[in-house]
Amino acid sequence: MNTIESKLEVVFNVIASTRMAGLPICNEAVQVQAVGFRVWQEHWVGVLITPWTISLVMLPGEKGSLKPLGADEKMTWEFPSGCYEFMGLQEPALGICQICSLISPVIDIERHEDAVSIAEQVMDTLFAAEISDQVRDAQRRELLEAARLKGETVKDKTLSRRDFLRGNFLGA
Repeated sequence: MNTIESKLEVVFNVIASTRMAGLPICNEAVQVQAVGFRVWQEHWVGVLITPWTISLVMLPGEKGSLKPLGADEKMTWEFPSGCYEFMGLQEPALGICQICSLISPVIDIERHEDAVSIAEQVMDTLFAAEISDQVRDAQRRELLEAARLKGETVKDKTLSRRDFLRGNFLGA
């Protein structure tokens, strides 16, 4: 666990035991946990699980600062899997952060392990297009190298995803 995850968990455990304690939107089976945080576009992004919500959270990285958002402001972040709308998170112990609620409340989640599984799937999905692009590029390089070794002519144009999937990557 990195220090970003630890800090989030400490702050939100305090919130869970004070401001949110006993509220009917809280699920006693779900605990506070930060999942899958990684650096992305000079910021930290990951999933925060609490007894009342599962959310994407953006925190400033070492080199990047986040735009503070007012109560009525939102900011859209584009990830490989699509666009997500974030609101400002006003928690003094964390500094400037942004949050995107994914599931709220989490009353229907039966076990904490299920919440963690959801969070892990969110992180996998958030960057899924990035991963598939990397895999596709590696496959393309392998196919082009195999064609070159066979003495086949390789087209000079950029290969589209459609051409690649159709196998239309070698010249006549």
